[in-house]
Amino acid sequence: MKIDPVKKAPVPAISGEDLLATVPDISKYATVEVENLSNVPSDYMDAERWVGLQKAVKTALARPEVSGVVVSHGTDTLEETAYFLDLTVRSEKPIVLIGAQRNASEHDFDGPRNLLNAVRICVSPEAKNMGAMICLNNQINASRNVTKMHTSSVETFNSGDFGFIGYADSDRVIFYRYPLRRQHIALATDSLPYVEIIAMYGGATGSLVKAAADQGAKGIVIQALGWGNVNIPMFEAIKYAIGKGVPVVISTRVPSGRVLPVYGFAGGGKTLKDAGAIFADDLPPQKARILLMLALQAGVKDAQALQKFFDL
Repeated sequence: MKIDPVKKAPVPAISGEDLLATVPDISKYATVEVENLSNVPSDYMDAERWVGLQKAVKTALARPEVSGVVVSHGTDTLEETAYFLDLTVRSEKPIVLIGAQRNASEHDFDGPRNLLNAVRICVSPEAKNMGAMICLNNQINASRNVTKMHTSSVETFNSGDFGFIGYADSDRVIFYRYPLRRQHIALATDSLPYVEIIAMYGGATGSLVKAAADQGAKGIVIQALGWGNVNIPMFEAIKYAIGKGVPVVISTRVPSGRVLPVYGFAGGGKTLKDAGAIFADDLPPQKARILLMLALQAGVKDAQALQKFFDL
């Protein structure tokens, strides 16, 4: 992004070549090729763009001379794209996603540092088999755990209870732990199923859950409360959707911890589980949606079989 002189606000502006030109020292570490797939706000990312990006990443990684791939991306949906690539690309070579919290018109634009670190990670032998990672502010996070936590700080990406997996320090790249909870789901189609996310809140009516089920959603993710609880209207709507054959996954709006079928009141987690709902473990709604989309496109529809994907 750069400040547009007419709109007087940041808009997509610089190309991959422009970004590369801001880091002349990058040639000390690697030869970098640029492929401009799109130049849009990350708010515009969708399943079609994810599939296109996945194909480009796979093609690049298949070349023997390529050590890894860097994806420059807006931060708003960066964690979703990272998780999608981690699930769908099988390679020992690293995929490093970067963004910038400060636009390129600002004097302390953080994009160049993040790009340099990403290239350093790609050529690090320790980065093999780490999957897709996000690196901003020198911190390396695993795609499954990482979430954007601050609207403007350069230290915005955080992995909650688990912490980052490594650090791009000034002298070398260091990894401290391995991301254990990884799985691969092959892309069987270029068209991913429609899955909706619907929030639970005090006074929710459940009408949006019923509407999604009636309007062709192939799956629904509920951003529930606490351990995975909803009120009675939402409970009834969830049972309605499940009755129509629509898988419903229960996540939570709480930033840390797993959802579990604990409470026995109508709408409590145990009653949702008994009704046939699937529990997202510790995945936030936006990532639970991606996993559900990929499982559905792989032909899995049974609730018990879908639950296994979330338990891995």
